[in-house]
Amino acid sequence: VQLQASGGGLVQAGGSLRLSCAASGRTFSWYTMGWFRQAPGKEREFVASMSWSGGSTYYADSVKGRFTISRDNAKNTVYLQMNSLKPEDTAIYYCAGRSTATMSRSPGAYGYWGQGTQVTVSS
Repeated sequence: VQLQASGGGLVQAGGSLRLSCAASGRTFSWYTMGWFRQAPGKEREFVASMSWSGGSTYYADSVKGRFTISRDNAKNTVYLQMNSLKPEDTAIYYCAGRSTATMSRSPGAYGYWGQGTQVTVSS
């Protein structure tokens, strides 16, 4: 699976962005998908994940209630809708996939990664 993330940009605090991650290659619908982010000088951290069916979702506490992960298997695309953005959400956002049904918050559990898209939230 090859992953291509897009949709990042510069937004003011309180604003919204929607990230997209387009997948190509193997059967996308069989993959658990996740979003991670990495701020300068910090480790990559979990943001959200979704099961292959879309029936299960996990969120980091820091984004719960503000971010929504979704997927369209027909389009081989996973999304991250980000609302009420805060300056601390500033980071490079990465989409990731793993070829098992087991959900995970660990970056090491994901074998497929997109190139990242920059999100900058100004105060």
